[in-house]
Amino acid sequence: MAELPAFSPVPFWDVNMQQIDYERNARFVVEKVLNYGLWTDIKELLRFYGPDRVKEEALQTVYLKKKTLSFCCAIFDLRPEQFKCYTRQQSSPVRWNY
Repeated sequence: MAELPAFSPVPFWDVNMQQIDYERNARFVVEKVLNYGLWTDIKELLRFYGPDRVKEEALQTVYLKKKTLSFCCAIFDLRPEQFKCYTRQQSSPVRWNY
């Protein structure tokens, strides 16, 4: 891959962006951008990795927000059951307020 992606610092608020290996840590990058990125970050993600790679990494990620999962299902024409994060979620989430 020639040039580095031009992501905003929004999805990477907790990491040093200069130290990210965008090829080796693609799943981490895809998860962060899909869950927390701006629309411009999502477009840059699709440009940098291509739709097939983003789809492949999103299917294997362990956490996607519910809205993000719905978005990925819509743009990649998939069902939630195909995502690892959907099949591994807790069946009875722990309640914070008793």
